[in-house]
Amino acid sequence: MNNYQVVLSKTAEKELYKLPTQVILKIIETLKTLEINPRPNGCKKLKGFKNLWRVRVGNYRIIYSIDDVILLVDVREIGDRKDVYK
Repeated sequence: MNNYQVVLSKTAEKELYKLPTQVILKIIETLKTLEINPRPNGCKKLKGFKNLWRVRVGNYRIIYSIDDVILLVDVREIGDRKDVYK
């Protein structure tokens, strides 16, 4: 089975590095699992968007899209659950 390539947008990258170190490590671990399975247990498709998904990491959310044709996971946003949907 081919692995997906996980790509972070500039915004997501900036948001990631503002977080506490422990959270960054957990998020990076989660991003690695998305390479193997972009739709893990607990991920949800966002309503009102054609191809946006979210996965929880504690109080934080990773918002991303999946392209099954070119095996790409495009991470759009990473942030606290209270801010990430704005």
